[in-house]
Amino acid sequence: MLTLDFLITSLIVVLIPGSGVILTISTALVAGKRASLFTAIGCTAGIVPHLLASILGLSAILHSSALAFQGLKFAGVAYLLYLAYATWRDRSAFAVDSNAVSHGPGALMLKACLLNILNPKLTLFFLAFLPQFIAHDGSDPIPQMLLLSGVFMAMTFFVFVLYGLLANLFRTAVIESPQVQNWLRRSFAASFAGLGLNLAFAQR
Repeated sequence: MLTLDFLITSLIVVLIPGSGVILTISTALVAGKRASLFTAIGCTAGIVPHLLASILGLSAILHSSALAFQGLKFAGVAYLLYLAYATWRDRSAFAVDSNAVSHGPGALMLKACLLNILNPKLTLFFLAFLPQFIAHDGSDPIPQMLLLSGVFMAMTFFVFVLYGLLANLFRTAVIESPQVQNWLRRSFAASFAGLGLNLAFAQR
Protein backbone atom coordinates (compact mmCIF):
# COMPACT_ATOMS: atom_id res chain seq x y z
CA MET A 1 0.00 0.00 0.00
CA LEU A 2 1.04 3.59 -0.62
CA THR A 3 1.87 4.75 2.90
CA LEU A 4 3.92 7.49 4.50
CA ASP A 5 6.49 4.88 5.53
CA PHE A 6 6.90 3.85 1.91
CA LEU A 7 7.28 7.44 0.73
CA ILE A 8 9.84 8.32 3.41
CA THR A 9 11.85 5.13 2.87
CA SER A 10 11.80 5.60 -0.90
CA LEU A 11 12.94 9.21 -0.60
CA ILE A 12 15.87 8.22 1.61
CA VAL A 13 16.90 5.49 -0.84
CA VAL A 14 16.68 7.84 -3.82
CA LEU A 15 18.60 10.64 -2.09
CA ILE A 16 21.57 8.39 -1.24
CA PRO A 17 24.30 9.22 -3.81
CA GLY A 18 25.05 6.30 -6.11
CA SER A 19 26.33 5.79 -9.63
CA GLY A 20 23.19 7.34 -11.16
CA VAL A 21 23.50 10.48 -9.04
CA ILE A 22 27.20 10.82 -9.86
CA LEU A 23 26.52 10.44 -13.58
CA THR A 24 23.69 12.99 -13.46
CA ILE A 25 25.79 15.55 -11.59
CA SER A 26 28.81 15.09 -13.85
CA THR A 27 26.60 15.44 -16.93
CA ALA A 28 25.09 18.66 -15.56
CA LEU A 29 28.56 20.10 -14.97
CA VAL A 30 29.78 19.02 -18.39
CA ALA A 31 26.80 19.72 -20.63
CA GLY A 32 24.24 21.69 -18.64
CA LYS A 33 20.81 21.11 -17.20
CA ARG A 34 19.18 19.93 -20.44
CA ALA A 35 21.67 17.08 -20.79
CA SER A 36 21.25 16.18 -17.12
CA LEU A 37 17.49 15.93 -17.70
CA PHE A 38 18.01 13.25 -20.35
CA THR A 39 20.44 11.48 -18.02
CA ALA A 40 17.81 11.49 -15.28
CA ILE A 41 15.31 10.01 -17.73
CA GLY A 42 17.80 7.28 -18.65
CA CYS A 43 18.56 6.46 -15.02
CA THR A 44 14.85 6.21 -14.28
CA ALA A 45 14.24 4.02 -17.32
CA GLY A 46 17.07 1.75 -16.20
CA ILE A 47 14.99 0.88 -13.13
CA VAL A 48 12.19 -0.64 -15.22
CA PRO A 49 13.89 -4.01 -15.95
CA HIS A 50 14.62 -4.47 -12.25
CA LEU A 51 11.04 -3.67 -11.30
CA LEU A 52 9.71 -6.06 -13.94
CA ALA A 53 12.12 -8.73 -12.74
CA SER A 54 10.82 -8.35 -9.21
CA ILE A 55 7.18 -8.38 -10.31
CA LEU A 56 7.66 -11.44 -12.52
CA GLY A 57 9.73 -13.25 -9.91
CA LEU A 58 12.89 -13.29 -11.97
CA SER A 59 14.81 -11.72 -9.11
CA ALA A 60 14.35 -14.98 -7.19
CA ILE A 61 16.43 -16.66 -9.88
CA LEU A 62 19.08 -13.99 -9.58
CA HIS A 63 19.03 -14.40 -5.81
CA SER A 64 19.37 -18.19 -5.93
CA SER A 65 21.78 -18.48 -8.86
CA ALA A 66 25.32 -17.45 -8.03
CA LEU A 67 26.30 -17.66 -11.70
CA ALA A 68 23.51 -15.33 -12.87
CA PHE A 69 24.27 -12.83 -10.12
CA GLN A 70 28.01 -12.88 -10.75
CA GLY A 71 27.54 -12.50 -14.51
CA LEU A 72 25.37 -9.40 -14.21
CA LYS A 73 27.46 -8.03 -11.38
CA PHE A 74 30.73 -8.14 -13.29
CA ALA A 75 29.10 -6.66 -16.38
CA GLY A 76 28.14 -3.73 -14.15
CA VAL A 77 31.64 -3.58 -12.68
CA ALA A 78 33.18 -3.51 -16.16
CA TYR A 79 30.88 -0.68 -17.23
CA LEU A 80 31.63 1.41 -14.14
CA LEU A 81 35.36 0.91 -14.59
CA TYR A 82 35.00 1.88 -18.24
CA LEU A 83 33.27 5.11 -17.18
CA ALA A 84 36.08 5.74 -14.69
CA TYR A 85 38.74 5.19 -17.36
CA ALA A 86 36.96 7.33 -19.94
CA THR A 87 36.45 10.17 -17.47
CA TRP A 88 40.07 10.03 -16.31
CA ARG A 89 41.47 10.06 -19.86
CA ASP A 90 39.20 12.80 -21.24
CA ARG A 91 41.09 15.96 -20.25
CA SER A 92 38.48 18.10 -22.00
CA ALA A 93 35.68 16.53 -19.96
CA PHE A 94 34.85 19.69 -18.04
CA ALA A 95 35.85 22.26 -20.63
CA VAL A 96 33.28 24.53 -22.25
CA ASP A 97 30.71 22.40 -24.08
CA SER A 98 33.25 19.54 -23.96
CA ASN A 99 31.62 17.77 -26.93
CA ALA A 100 29.21 16.13 -24.49
CA VAL A 101 26.49 18.39 -25.83
CA SER A 102 27.10 16.87 -29.27
CA HIS A 103 25.88 13.57 -27.89
CA GLY A 104 22.19 13.42 -28.60
CA PRO A 105 19.47 12.77 -26.05
CA GLY A 106 19.36 9.13 -27.10
CA ALA A 107 23.05 8.57 -26.35
CA LEU A 108 22.77 10.29 -22.98
CA MET A 109 19.72 8.25 -21.99
CA LEU A 110 21.27 4.99 -23.20
CA LYS A 111 24.44 5.57 -21.18
CA ALA A 112 22.43 6.28 -18.03
CA CYS A 113 19.99 3.43 -18.65
CA LEU A 114 22.80 0.89 -19.03
CA LEU A 115 24.32 2.07 -15.78
CA ASN A 116 21.23 1.04 -13.83
CA ILE A 117 20.38 -2.06 -15.88
CA LEU A 118 23.80 -3.53 -15.11
CA ASN A 119 23.37 -3.19 -11.36
CA PRO A 120 22.05 -6.52 -9.94
CA LYS A 121 21.71 -5.00 -6.48
CA LEU A 122 18.71 -3.03 -7.73
CA THR A 123 16.80 -6.21 -8.53
CA LEU A 124 17.59 -7.70 -5.16
CA PHE A 125 16.69 -4.42 -3.49
CA PHE A 126 13.22 -4.43 -5.01
CA LEU A 127 12.81 -8.11 -4.13
CA ALA A 128 13.29 -7.20 -0.47
CA PHE A 129 11.80 -3.69 -0.56
CA LEU A 130 8.47 -3.79 -2.40
CA PRO A 131 6.90 -6.84 -0.71
CA GLN A 132 7.08 -5.08 2.67
CA PHE A 133 4.47 -2.58 1.49
CA ILE A 134 2.10 -4.99 -0.25
CA ALA A 135 -1.23 -5.55 1.51
CA HIS A 136 -1.69 -9.28 2.08
CA ASP A 137 -5.47 -9.25 2.02
CA GLY A 138 -6.00 -11.74 -0.76
CA SER A 139 -6.14 -9.13 -3.53
CA ASP A 140 -3.91 -9.25 -6.60
CA PRO A 141 -0.49 -7.90 -5.53
CA ILE A 142 0.62 -6.96 -9.07
CA PRO A 143 -1.43 -3.70 -9.30
CA GLN A 144 -0.05 -2.70 -5.90
CA MET A 145 3.52 -3.41 -7.03
CA LEU A 146 2.98 -1.42 -10.22
CA LEU A 147 1.66 1.54 -8.24
CA LEU A 148 4.53 1.48 -5.75
CA SER A 149 7.03 1.04 -8.57
CA GLY A 150 5.58 3.98 -10.46
CA VAL A 151 5.78 6.21 -7.40
CA PHE A 152 9.37 5.13 -6.73
CA MET A 153 10.38 5.87 -10.34
CA ALA A 154 8.69 9.29 -10.22
CA MET A 155 10.59 10.15 -7.04
CA THR A 156 13.83 8.95 -8.62
CA PHE A 157 13.30 11.13 -11.66
CA PHE A 158 12.46 14.31 -9.76
CA VAL A 159 15.31 13.89 -7.25
CA PHE A 160 17.82 13.26 -10.05
CA VAL A 161 16.54 16.32 -11.92
CA LEU A 162 17.03 18.33 -8.73
CA TYR A 163 20.60 17.05 -8.40
CA GLY A 164 21.22 18.09 -12.00
CA LEU A 165 19.79 21.57 -11.51
CA LEU A 166 21.85 22.13 -8.37
CA ALA A 167 25.02 20.97 -10.13
CA ASN A 168 24.24 23.25 -13.07
CA LEU A 169 24.34 26.26 -10.72
CA PHE A 170 28.06 25.64 -10.22
CA ARG A 171 28.79 25.06 -13.91
CA THR A 172 30.12 28.57 -14.58
CA ALA A 173 32.64 28.30 -11.76
CA VAL A 174 33.77 24.94 -13.11
CA ILE A 175 34.13 26.18 -16.68
CA GLU A 176 36.21 29.19 -15.62
CA SER A 177 38.71 27.18 -13.57
CA PRO A 178 41.03 24.59 -15.17
CA GLN A 179 42.11 23.52 -11.69
CA VAL A 180 38.53 22.76 -10.70
CA GLN A 181 38.02 20.93 -13.99
CA ASN A 182 40.98 18.64 -13.31
CA TRP A 183 39.90 18.05 -9.72
CA LEU A 184 36.36 17.15 -10.77
CA ARG A 185 37.55 14.91 -13.59
CA ARG A 186 39.73 12.90 -11.22
CA SER A 187 37.09 12.88 -8.47
CA PHE A 188 34.35 11.55 -10.74
CA ALA A 189 36.71 8.98 -12.24
CA ALA A 190 37.66 7.84 -8.73
CA SER A 191 33.98 7.73 -7.74
CA PHE A 192 33.05 5.50 -10.67
CA ALA A 193 36.04 3.25 -9.95
CA GLY A 194 35.11 3.09 -6.26
CA LEU A 195 31.50 2.17 -7.05
CA GLY A 196 32.74 -0.50 -9.45
CA LEU A 197 35.02 -2.03 -6.81
CA ASN A 198 32.24 -1.87 -4.24
CA LEU A 199 29.94 -3.72 -6.63
CA ALA A 200 32.69 -6.26 -7.38
CA PHE A 201 32.81 -7.28 -3.71
CA ALA A 202 29.05 -7.16 -3.21
CA GLN A 203 27.41 -10.29 -1.90
CA ARG A 204 23.94 -11.53 -2.66
